[in-house]
Amino acid sequence: MKRRTATEAARGFSEVLDAVEHRGEVFMIHRRGRPVAHLRSAGKPNGRAVKALLRGMSPDTDWAREVREMRSLLTLEERSWPD
Repeated sequence: MKRRTATEAARGFSEVLDAVEHRGEVFMIHRRGRPVAHLRSAGKPNGRAVKALLRGMSPDTDWAREVREMRSLLTLEERSWPD
């Protein structure tokens, strides 16, 4: 893992992003001597990972009721085109 100050990272941001994206490098960004951010690749999109995440979530039992309530607040405003 490479270390950069916030100033160094800001001044060379394009190069830092290239290193992360193309060479898989990882950076720890420090400010005033303390670590404040960990910069690494976001990884490639993966449908399996999304499905696994969704499987681990419980359904929102209030969702349908909340949608009905919001729809009941809507009013239909009819407008005519100017002649």
